Amino acid sequence: MRVRRLGELEAEIMDRVWQWERPASVREIVDDINRVRKVAYTTVMTVADILHRKGWLSREKSGRAWMYEAVRSREEYTAALMQDALGDSQDRRATLLRFVERMSHEDVEALDEALRAARTDRPGDGRGR
Repeated sequence: MRVRRLGELEAEIMDRVWQWERPASVREIVDDINRVRKVAYTTVMTVADILHRKGWLSREKSGRAWMYEAVRSREEYTAALMQDALGDSQDRRATLLRFVERMSHEDVEALDEALRAARTDRPGDGRGR
């Protein structure tokens, strides 16, 4: 699945919904964004509707307001962006090597642990278990 990077306001909305881990109204989102910068209610309402149509947010009516909730996690979004970037490479091995060379020691250890877990979790591939 090809994933386009979220726009600035899309990312601000998703950041809040991901952080809160619960359904949120446009009013809650607007009020929180307005602590940092001014944004119109109708602008956030429009962008939340766009995110809903794109499949990033689900929504359910609560009284007169829509309550929005994330459909996919921040980690799924980030992983899809990484996969897209890797897919654009002509030499995946070289791209991965350059990526790992720039990682912190802690991130390399986390990647190594994730690779071990992925190998163990794959049934019937002859690796692990």
